Amino acid sequence: MARVSAATGVPLDFRGRCPGGEVGAAYVTWPDGRPGVLTWQPGPLLDRQRRIAALLALARSRGVPVPAYELVVPLTVDGEPAVAVVQERLPGTTPDRYDETLVTGMLAAHERFAGVLADRADVPPAPLYLTGDGPGFCLHGPLAGYDRRAARLLSWIEAVGAASPPVLAGDDLVHLDFHPGNVLVDASGTVTGIIDWDGAARGDRRFDLVTLRFAIPPDQPALAARLDAELAERLTADELRPYWASMALRQVDWTIRHHDARTVERYLTIAETRMD
Repeated sequence: MARVSAATGVPLDFRGRCPGGEVGAAYVTWPDGRPGVLTWQPGPLLDRQRRIAALLALARSRGVPVPAYELVVPLTVDGEPAVAVVQERLPGTTPDRYDETLVTGMLAAHERFAGVLADRADVPPAPLYLTGDGPGFCLHGPLAGYDRRAARLLSWIEAVGAASPPVLAGDDLVHLDFHPGNVLVDASGTVTGIIDWDGAARGDRRFDLVTLRFAIPPDQPALAARLDAELAERLTADELRPYWASMALRQVDWTIRHHDARTVERYLTIAETRMD
């Protein structure tokens, strides 16, 4: 926050850390009292964050409840490039339960992603990483070395990749991390915002429904069944297969490297339901 204030001349006030998330964020206020959210990432990502800011402005114009990026600031942290973002703080809080109201609201909000990037051919499509590693996620090696079950899943993923396009086709806005931890709701459970757009890309918005399906907890079989029915209605088996393989890779790889064996087991079990 001090670096952002020094770079911009805007004296932000720290209001506390945001709950949840893998990386972290902070609540701040502007000099006029407006609330904001501060995040930062290491790396030469200034152009990408500016592109995301433009995508979100376009999405807002189409009625998608997303935050405005009010500052995008290049920084140097420990001698390395980084970028900070101060974005609008949307109303609501992250949901404390998974239920039909939440899923219905998320699906309705998600419909607005359709065709948002029809006039933005400059936005690259989202890669699936089925035949090679992603940039810090969707890594193949952790599955190969974890156990036989994970290695078998990896063999299936790579076989799917060999027979599938390497990127998502389409001109929808795709969130790529569309799960309940990245939405905000009001007291009635109505979705008031969708946040954490760092992975935003072009493609087929239906990919986000696969992300949501993997996020359903094991103790919510009715919600899992509902998402399975949505996927069956909206995608053919051939369309769904590479999307499922990509999300299986992402979740299993990440949990192997960052979580416990029980969590790995959870995502392996979900992934295996559609191995064919």
